[in-house]
Amino acid sequence: MIGLEHYLILSVIIFCIGLLGLLRRKNLLMLFFSTEIMLNAINLAFVSVSSYLGDITGQTVAFFVIAIAASEVAIGIALILLWFKKTRTIDLDSLKYIKG
Repeated sequence: MIGLEHYLILSVIIFCIGLLGLLRRKNLLMLFFSTEIMLNAINLAFVSVSSYLGDITGQTVAFFVIAIAASEVAIGIALILLWFKKTRTIDLDSLKYIKG
């Protein structure tokens, strides 16, 4: 039988994959994808603990995290598109040359 421990272990594994992607990538889109993977791992932990305890609070928090992540992606993609129009690259090293 699959218990709470299995879900939490899966959540930790997914979070570590997202963290590894966040630390290793230099492409801005891949950084956003890695952040989304990490947020989804946290949501999995919230929902599994919430289900285990029979409380809806964790599921409510996961819902708000999903809503915030969606707005973060919308704003992030808009900024990436503006940066790509200016520099023709979305490489993280190109951000060194920001003047402002």
